[in-house]
Amino acid sequence: MNWGGPEFVLALIALSTGGWVINNWIRARHGYALEDEWGGKTAKADHEAVAKLREENAMLRQQLDATHRRLANVEAIVTDRGFEVAGQIEALRGKPASIGQGDRP
Repeated sequence: MNWGGPEFVLALIALSTGGWVINNWIRARHGYALEDEWGGKTAKADHEAVAKLREENAMLRQQLDATHRRLANVEAIVTDRGFEVAGQIEALRGKPASIGQGDRP
């Protein structure tokens, strides 16, 4: 075997990677913290905290859906032709329209 050749280097890399994978597999099987590729530890997931986060996520999604529905209603009102007509009527009365007229004279 050529100790300075690419085969030796590749064998060392494969052996190191295999040892790391086996080490993490054993640690995961027995409930220990796992090592990441930089030598740090990844703690085991806290199931209670994960459940709370999922509950909070579901609540926030419901609030977001409600907000989307309300925004769709507001957009329907603002883009409605009747809303524009109401602004034109107010303009004819001599009052400046504050909503819906934009840059119109």
